[in-house]
Amino acid sequence: MTNEPVAELHPDYSSAGATATPWAEVVAVLERAEVFWLSTVRPDGRPHVTPLPAVWLDGALHFSTGLEEQKGRNLTRNPNCALTTGNNAYGHGLDVVVEGPAVRVAEHPTLERLAELWMAKIGWPYDAVEGGFRHRPEGPAPETSGVPGAVVPVFAVRPTKVLAFGRGEGFSQTRFRP
Repeated sequence: MTNEPVAELHPDYSSAGATATPWAEVVAVLERAEVFWLSTVRPDGRPHVTPLPAVWLDGALHFSTGLEEQKGRNLTRNPNCALTTGNNAYGHGLDVVVEGPAVRVAEHPTLERLAELWMAKIGWPYDAVEGGFRHRPEGPAPETSGVPGAVVPVFAVRPTKVLAFGRGEGFSQTRFRP
């Protein structure tokens, strides 16, 4: 979402007197979170959920995965997915769900910015190359194909819908649409 979306509080799933979560709070969660849960759909309709690092940049969540991995195969067939982050405490926090299609990132300047963000955020050294990222030798062993020098595709999910679930003194469910 490049323009700030309008927040819509869902009163049926919110405490009395709750207010919609401000978009700035949602963006702060997306920028701070290191781990997201990616949900994709297998060819037979079963869900596939896996944790992975992602970064928020220019109104989209970005992540990388090998095309031979289950999530990569699922996205090749059906790009629609959801990324979820937050915390596991019941009485406080803000959980965020981002829905939208995953699209390959090909622009080298964007890949370079993303590689810098991955390094700053989680210490994972990537080089931006044509087609995605390449693991640097000094970094952790790649979990992808294991082929040295393999290119790992990078995907962007520009939200079609964002949900924010606030917990604390009261509970709130806020929907954001572009």
